[in-house]
Formats: sequence, structure tokens, C-alpha cells
Amino acid sequence: MVVARGSFTAPLDDVEASSPTAAVAVFAQELREQVGARQVSFLITDFAGKALVRLRHPDTREEEAGGAEQVPLDDTLPHGRAVLEQRVQVVPAGRRGDPAVRVLAPVTARGDAMGVLELVLPGAPDDDVLALVTSAAHAMAYVVTTERRHTDLYEWGQRSRPVSLAAEIQRRLLPDAFTCEAAQCTLAGWLEPSSTVGGDTFDYALDAERLYVSMTDAMGHDVEAALLATLAVGSLRNGRRASHDLAVMARDANDAVAEHHDGLGFVTGLLLSVELSSGAVEVVNAGHPRPLLLRGRSARPLRLEVDLPFGVLPGTSYRVQRSQLEPGDRLVLLTDGMLERNARDVDLPALLVQHREAHPRQLIQALTTAVQEAVGDGELVDDATALCLQWHGTRAHRRASGGASTS
Repeated sequence: MVVARGSFTAPLDDVEASSPTAAVAVFAQELREQVGARQVSFLITDFAGKALVRLRHPDTREEEAGGAEQVPLDDTLPHGRAVLEQRVQVVPAGRRGDPAVRVLAPVTARGDAMGVLELVLPGAPDDDVLALVTSAAHAMAYVVTTERRHTDLYEWGQRSRPVSLAAEIQRRLLPDAFTCEAAQCTLAGWLEPSSTVGGDTFDYALDAERLYVSMTDAMGHDVEAALLATLAVGSLRNGRRASHDLAVMARDANDAVAEHHDGLGFVTGLLLSVELSSGAVEVVNAGHPRPLLLRGRSARPLRLEVDLPFGVLPGTSYRVQRSQLEPGDRLVLLTDGMLERNARDVDLPALLVQHREAHPRQLIQALTTAVQEAVGDGELVDDATALCLQWHGTRAHRRASGGASTS
């Protein structure tokens, strides 16, 4: 049995002074010294959300390396269970008679499941070692969060397929983390791009008093749609950061799109502001599909009046509508790519009820996977985007083990 010698520590000066590749090496060295790890590596979740990719330096050519190693994000495999269940997995690592084990710890910060820290230990770990490895994986998440602001290494590792210019622009409009945990709520989103990027985006910001959420869908495809989306998202972020209310944010986004596209393009959108102290919600609906509200065992569209999309008519005013979340509620925002053509065969309200106990991160994957399966061998004709806001309540006391909660 492997026994821990104190809690995990890493020399921060060495980590901060290292290149991103060397930063992972610092963790590996510390884990070798503290728990006797034979091998240490980091596998990052790819952009498609379907696999883990073993992180390599971008100078390693695929022709020489035989392609980046990928492990499916499947709950039948230990790597997949580590991410999907957010629990450390311990499995045999050696041949028969070899006591070596492989320890797989989720690398997660505030619900953002970045990947897996993988160690090979000479024997079964005790509880203290597992706690130390969990602590190391949590620390690794914050190193990745910090380091990816300065390097393309992690971005390179996540790209399991080529990215078009339109997709590059669209990616920059999305939040850095697709999942966010807070005491009162959990938020998780996903965007499945069509073969010709359709202009979908979602965004959020969590401050001391409010959670702001937006979902937009720009008309058209490829670079034109991406540029139109850039105008809308840029205007909404500018208004949010200037502390404007939703009505002003919507009006300014509308005027920005109308001015710069001369009325030849429009963007549908949903804007939400959730008061964290009460669960009161303000909503602006600019020509967008209505959200689905899951309450108990029933899922139905939220009652909302619909205003014009952004960019149709300069000077348009937008109504701020109000609703109230109750503990346990889930509010699911969708773009029309989740509802059109073959996707119409998917009973989304029934899926929300079926997966009501799943973490919002898994619920969103279930919804987008169902839409992809409905399309079959064909390609999505439009981006398919979904976002789930789960409201835990103002009196919720939740603990996040290793940086995420599965409750």
C-alpha cells in the first residue's frame, strides 16, 4: 500500500517560472517524491466533449507520434467515469501479479471539467494518498486556468479536428468555462457546431449579487454569421460590464447590429439576470425560442412574450419580463438548431424529465447527443446549442469536492 507523507505541495515559484509544458512536469516531479508515482500525465477534454487527449507539446508532430492519444469519454471506461462522475478512479495498471495501480483524478475548477490527472503508483493507495491526489488535481485545475491565458498549448491539445476561421471566431465569443458551480446554482452549456458555423453563442457572468446569462443566434453561416454574432456579443458584454440593465443592453445590441449591417442581418437572443438572494429572474426575449422550465416531473416552455430580433428595426425597445425560480428548478435555453428539421423528432421535455437527476453538464450532453443521433449520418444544418441553469436555492449549502459538485 502507498502511504501519503503530508498534504500535496508544489513550489509555486517553479510552476510560475516554467513553460506550460514544464509546469505539468513540476507536478509530476512532486508527485513522484510525495507518493512514489511511476508515471504522471494530464489528459485534457477535447472541444467536442467526446474524448480526453493526452497533452503533448505542439512541436510533437502527429506523423512522428502516431497521432495524439485519445481516450473516449465513456462511463464504461475509468477515464470517462472520473470526468462524468467527478470521482477518483483506481484500477489495476500492471500485469497479473504486479500490484501497480492507475489513479485517475478529475481536474476541475468551479465545475469546469478540464480533464484527468493520471498517476501510476507502485501499489494500492491509502485514503490519505487519495486525498493528496485529489488536492493535486484541484491545484492542477488552477494552474491550467492561469496558464492557458498565456499559451496555445492547452488549446492545441483540445483540438481533435481542424478548426475553420468562422469556428475560430465563434470559439472566441464563448466563455472560457462551459460549466460554473455556485452555492445557489449550477450552469452548464454546450455548442455543437454545424459543418458551416451557424452563429450560435452563449455567455454568462457571475458576480456577488447576480448571474447574467445570454444566448444568441446570428442569421446565416460561416464568417458572416460569426461577424454578426461578434457585434451582438460584444455589445452585450459592453453593456453588462457598464452595469446597464437588460432593457438598455438589448436596445444597444439591437442598434449596434442594425447600424453595422444596415438592416441586412439580425440576431435572435435571450438575456437573463438572476438575483442570487431570491431566485427572481428578469428576461428579455429577442425573437428566440422560449426556454424550457423543468419543475418536478414536468417540463414546459416558459411563458414569455417575444420581441423583435436584434438588428431588425433601429430604436426598438425591449420588454423586461419576470419569473421566479424555485429550489430544484432547471431552466434550459436552446437555439433553433436543437428544434429544426430532424431534431424535431427529439422529445426534449421528456429528456429533461428522464435526466432530471443528472448533473447539468451531463444533461446538456444528453440533449445534444440526442439531436446528433436524430440527424443520423447527415450533418447538422445549423448549430445546436443548449444551456441549463439549475437553481439550488438561497439556503443551499453545497460542498464541491475537488472543484466540482455532482449533486
